[in-house]
Amino acid sequence: MKLRKLEMLLEKVSGFSTPSPHLEQYPTPATLAARLLFHAAQNGDIAGKAICDLGCGTGILSIGSALLGAESVTGIDIDEKALEIARKNADEFSVTPRFIQEEITSFSKLPGHWDTVVMNPPFGAQVPHADRAFIDCALDAGNEIYMVANTGSIPFVSTYVKDRASIPETLEAVLPIRHSFHFHRKEVQNIRVEIIHMSRCSPPQ
Repeated sequence: MKLRKLEMLLEKVSGFSTPSPHLEQYPTPATLAARLLFHAAQNGDIAGKAICDLGCGTGILSIGSALLGAESVTGIDIDEKALEIARKNADEFSVTPRFIQEEITSFSKLPGHWDTVVMNPPFGAQVPHADRAFIDCALDAGNEIYMVANTGSIPFVSTYVKDRASIPETLEAVLPIRHSFHFHRKEVQNIRVEIIHMSRCSPPQ
């Protein structure tokens, strides 16, 4: 599947009905989701793989992974209302990700391990260091991780994952944030972001 085709399909995914500012529930736009997934697919990390979508929201990365031929997809989010929308979105595309309601801090209780983790985690604007829990869980959950992060996050992420993962590549991207909450001043604000690819280090022998 070509990148533009994937973007066009993902534009049909419904977003949050009542987004929570505390959870930083900004919908991942189709252009950003498609770019992250298409690049991961080009690296051989989607098709035929077991995918985990951490903080899956309404399921755009889960659905995109399924459309690109993932063997299995598991989406995990704390918000059951968002997961209800994710399930409806998946039905519209005739794909069957497994969606689980779970707090990220309890994620280690879930059985299983995945080939690839994809995620657009909170940047920590509302809850300081919220992204750290997602990085920790991603490194526990999978071998290859593709995450969206604020531009300028590379030095922090590199230090934070030292001895646990390497960062073979990063991509520049844009996250358009539409007016969703009372503290937003613009109808659309384009935030420069980075797609960070992390490869988990092998556990000590």
